[in-house]
Amino acid sequence: MSTDVDRSTEFVSTYEDVTRVRLEDPGRIARLAAARRRRTVADTGGRLMVIAADHPARGALGVGPRPDAMASRTELLDRMREALAVPGVDGVLGTADILEDLLLLGALEDKVVFASMNRGGLQGGSWEIEDRFTAYDAPSIKASGFDGGKMLTRIDLSDDRTSFILDASAKAVTDLARHELIAMVEPFMSARRDGKLVNDLSPEAVIRSIHIGQGLGATSAYTWLKLPAVEDMERVMDATTLPTLILGGDPVDADPAGLRATWQKALDRPNVRGLVVGRTLLYPADGDVTSAVRASVEMIR
Repeated sequence: MSTDVDRSTEFVSTYEDVTRVRLEDPGRIARLAAARRRRTVADTGGRLMVIAADHPARGALGVGPRPDAMASRTELLDRMREALAVPGVDGVLGTADILEDLLLLGALEDKVVFASMNRGGLQGGSWEIEDRFTAYDAPSIKASGFDGGKMLTRIDLSDDRTSFILDASAKAVTDLARHELIAMVEPFMSARRDGKLVNDLSPEAVIRSIHIGQGLGATSAYTWLKLPAVEDMERVMDATTLPTLILGGDPVDADPAGLRATWQKALDRPNVRGLVVGRTLLYPADGDVTSAVRASVEMIR
């Protein structure tokens, strides 16, 4: 909810100013959050285009063949601001560090905001499957005036630490619902292959993950799903009645046109309500962020 605070003198225009505010006036972040012009899910007409940028907090900096593509925070913020400025982009998903930088820069005005909650499963870590909740919680999301929280819930049946993340995700779903916030669950059936945690993207595995993910928590009233676009999406999406956003994934060697065609097949399902895409749109092969985002927006609108 907006207040009468004059935000024109509170926003900053340079990254040096972002650092200065964090040093001299950190309370400005809370003031701007309270005064932010909000755009709720209800204002979108039920179709959303969301830009994601929560990978770095899990130590996942790579995009395709570039292992350090997201290493520069200022470059990432430049790309985020360009993407969020494209007409038709509804919102953003991120951790506190990124969202608060964008807030100070005025880039979260009139946006739906999803807060990333569990980033403790660091990429490559022996404990990666545990994915502890190390970022936002429900009270902080509510206090910031954001719309919901997202949780990655990977399920490895051969690793008994999976029980921890299922329990933690269930508690987060319940807590978000108590605060009347969206719980965006991103479930995967996963397994270790050559020491690396890999998600199973077969239709059967995605269907199984859906049934596990949508059953978490004391209520599913506020639960949404975040799912990959895979083969046989008609059968996959028949596994749920929950609102679902399709994720972008890592564009390792994907053809942009082919990738968009895969997304479009998923978007044709009535319970698929939009896209939440990060690296694929922020770091396109041709470097044209605006064109990549605009093409995705056109698919939804």
